[in-house]
Amino acid sequence: MDLHSLPLFAALTKRMEWLGERQKVLANNVANSDTPNFQAKDLKPLTFRELIRDSENRVSMTATHMAHQASGPGGPAKAAAEVNEDPYEVSPQGNGVVIEEQLMKIGETRMNYELTANLYKKHLDMFRMALSRR
Repeated sequence: MDLHSLPLFAALTKRMEWLGERQKVLANNVANSDTPNFQAKDLKPLTFRELIRDSENRVSMTATHMAHQASGPGGPAKAAAEVNEDPYEVSPQGNGVVIEEQLMKIGETRMNYELTANLYKKHLDMFRMALSRR
């Protein structure tokens, strides 16, 4: 059984991949904190709609009554697109990286990754317990 075929595990995996990519972008910002004219970058936030986008294609809502709301077309943009940040301050060389800001984002990303990994592990443990012979 492939766990990634289950929407919950697919969403958690996608979230962990996004957080890993964000950590790389933030580390690159810190590494270039002394580079002239370098502007800090960040990933476009990953929304819940983007997490469930793949499972959304398999299940569609059907309006069975005139009072039901129709679901509109349109899809979310690619989540991994890098966007330039508006820096709070700029150095005399034109560098827009604020180390404290980047370190706070790195810490936040680490905590979110640990939370997502723990959720993945707990759900995996529930499956193991449900499938055990005890």
